[in-house]
Amino acid sequence: MRLVSLLPSATEIVYALGLGDDLVGVTFECEVPARYRSGVTVVVGGRDTRGMSPGEIDAYVKAQVAAGADLYTLHAGALAGLDPDLILTQDLCRVCALPSGQLADAVEHLGCRADVLSLDPYTLDDVLGTILDVGAAARVPDRAEALVDGLRARLAAVGAAVAGRPRPRVAVVEWVDPPFGAGHWIPDLVRVAGGEPVATHPGARSAPTTWAALRAARPEVVMVAPCGFHLDGAAAQAAAVAPHFPGAQVWAADADGLIVRAGPRLVDGAEAIAAILHPDAVPLVEGSARRVA
Repeated sequence: MRLVSLLPSATEIVYALGLGDDLVGVTFECEVPARYRSGVTVVVGGRDTRGMSPGEIDAYVKAQVAAGADLYTLHAGALAGLDPDLILTQDLCRVCALPSGQLADAVEHLGCRADVLSLDPYTLDDVLGTILDVGAAARVPDRAEALVDGLRARLAAVGAAVAGRPRPRVAVVEWVDPPFGAGHWIPDLVRVAGGEPVATHPGARSAPTTWAALRAARPEVVMVAPCGFHLDGAAAQAAAVAPHFPGAQVWAADADGLIVRAGPRLVDGAEAIAAILHPDAVPLVEGSARRVA
C-alpha cells in the first residue's frame, strides 16, 4: 500500500506501525528518519518560520487567514505522480496542516483513486483511536491494536506511580505571543501525570488569553510548550514567560516531540510531565523538559 501523510502526527503513527517503507509522500514539517528520506517526496510546502518570533508568526497566520490565503501549498503534480492508495490528513487545526476538504477537491480534480482519512482527535483517548483508524485503513489492524495496548499500559503505569499524591495546579502555555491556554488532549496529559490542569480547554481548541488570566488561575507549575518548537526554542520562550509567574515553577517542554502532535509520543509527554510534577516517582528523560525558573 502506498501512503501519503499530510500532517506530522500521522507520519509518526505510520512509522510507529512499521509502515515506513510504504510511506511515499509527506509534508515539509514531517520528521522522517534518515533511513527513509530517499523514499519520500514532499507534497505539501509552507513558509519557513524559523527566525521569526512568536508574535511575527501569529501576525503572519492572522494576515493569511484574513486574506483567505492558504498557509500550506499542495504540490498537486507531485501527489498525482505518487499514485497513493491512502492519504492521511486532518481538519483539526488550519494552522497545523492542509484541510481535508481542500485535499478532497484536489484528489477529485487529479482523478486520484486514493482513499482519504481525516484524523481529528480532541482528547487523548481520541488520539489512541486515530492510531486504530490508521491501522485499519492501512490494513494492519493487529499492529495498531498492539501499539495502542502498549501505550495504554504505559499510561496506566504513570497513573499508578503518581496515585494518591498531591496534584499540583498546572498551566500549559501553548503559545506565548499572544498567550494561549492549552486545549485538546493536553489537559488529559496533565491529569494522567498527576496534575490539576488550570486555564485550559479540555477537549476543545486552545484559545488566546492574557497573562493576568493565567496568573489568576494560581498555577504552581507553568509549562511552556509552544506549537512548532522543540526544547531549545521552548526554553528561550519560557525564560521570557517566567517573570509573569513569580513563585511558580516554570518549565519548557519539547512541544513538537511530546505535547502538541497527536501521535504515539504523547505518552512520552505524559511521562515527562509526571517527572516534572513528581520527580521522586517518575524519572525525567534528558531532552524532554527543562526548568527555567
